[in-house]
Amino acid sequence: VQLQASGGGLVQPGESLRLSCAASGSIFSVNHMAWFRQAPGKQRDVVATITPRGTTTYVDSVKGRFTISRAISRDSAENTVYLEMNKLKPGDTAVYYCNALIPSVRATWGQGTQVTVSS
Repeated sequence: VQLQASGGGLVQPGESLRLSCAASGSIFSVNHMAWFRQAPGKQRDVVATITPRGTTTYVDSVKGRFTISRAISRDSAENTVYLEMNKLKPGDTAVYYCNALIPSVRATWGQGTQVTVSS
């Protein structure tokens, strides 16, 4: 299973983007999901997390600007995770990935989606 993020692009500082990630399989619907990002030369870090019930956490650098959300199908077979990113800064430039938060239930990392914030 591979999760593919989409919605990235090149934007100017202050603009917005909305990332999406579709995860098939009930294992993702019943687990914490997260958005991660990896800037050039740096490790992949968690940006935001969301529980199955919708409780969210954010790293300090994106609090107040990013919003994570998720939609779970009625049969729990489909799980879509979103990341609404507002007031983007050059420091947000990275490849963004979604996956389960807990390593033991993670899918294979996809290619991610590139977000570039530049004037």
